[in-house]
Amino acid sequence: MKFHILALILGILLDLAFGDPRFLYHPIRLIGNLIAWAEKPFRSVFPKSERGELIAGVFFAVFVICVSSAVPALLLFLAFRISVYAAFALEVFWSFQILAAKSLKAESMKVYDALREGDLEKARKAVSMIVGRDTEELTEEGVAKAAVETVAENSSDGVVAPLIFLAIGGPVLGFFYKAVNTLDSMVGYKNDKYLYFGRFSAKLDDVLNFIPSRLSGLLLVAASPFAGLDIRGAWRIFRRDRRNHASPNSAQTEAAAAGALGVQLAGDAYYFGKLYRKPTIGDPGRPVEYEDIRRVNRLMYAAVGLALALLLLAAALLELCV
Repeated sequence: MKFHILALILGILLDLAFGDPRFLYHPIRLIGNLIAWAEKPFRSVFPKSERGELIAGVFFAVFVICVSSAVPALLLFLAFRISVYAAFALEVFWSFQILAAKSLKAESMKVYDALREGDLEKARKAVSMIVGRDTEELTEEGVAKAAVETVAENSSDGVVAPLIFLAIGGPVLGFFYKAVNTLDSMVGYKNDKYLYFGRFSAKLDDVLNFIPSRLSGLLLVAASPFAGLDIRGAWRIFRRDRRNHASPNSAQTEAAAAGALGVQLAGDAYYFGKLYRKPTIGDPGRPVEYEDIRRVNRLMYAAVGLALALLLLAAALLELCV
């Protein structure tokens, strides 16, 4: 247990310090490449009907998840055969790569910098790299809001949830989670192409994130005063609006962030040229501004600090009990 927890803690610290070095080919990109490659063969085997696409989507997702988990399991086994230190180094490195706090901050701050410079087109392009919605017609407030929502939502998907899976099962379970999360982000759409083929991936992601998203929301609430934000507002909006989304999980962290910042998030948005009506999250106390991107990143980092403290406490308690 000490081995895995220490590797995870070092991985967290490396991520907070360095993020994802651009010269390294990220393993999540390999999972994405596997998904892109495997889709066509699995579609071709099954009938072009609703049932056929549903079944194809199940086999497709299971294949991607198995490969994405088996490869790191094999490499970790081989590393242990070489040396316990080699395995430890590999666990640290993969924990570092699976977590995404620094990268999330870095990408969202590109939006902040563009808005601060007054370059709306540059800001739209920057935010298009981190959101799925159409960004061509977004106003300055719309761009800032999209960036804030992304940081809030990915506080769970990109940081707290993978941290939980890494703590439970090391990098193998961490890659299992990231495979499901990447499947959802690539095929979990409710459009004509993926409505049936991607349904299993989307539902599995909902199941895996059910508890982590709620823990993430609570961490954001608890972290609010450490980030200089409103804990009472965070708790009030979290309780009231955390179900204001088609997904059972996405609004959990967005509600906590909206309340902490004192702004209104979510609402209607365009995806692939089509308007989707969505409920709002939070109260319209003031317009969302680009400084809120810095504030929500501060909140996310404070939540990571709390999560790290809880991890250390849990490890100490386990050590006492064993």
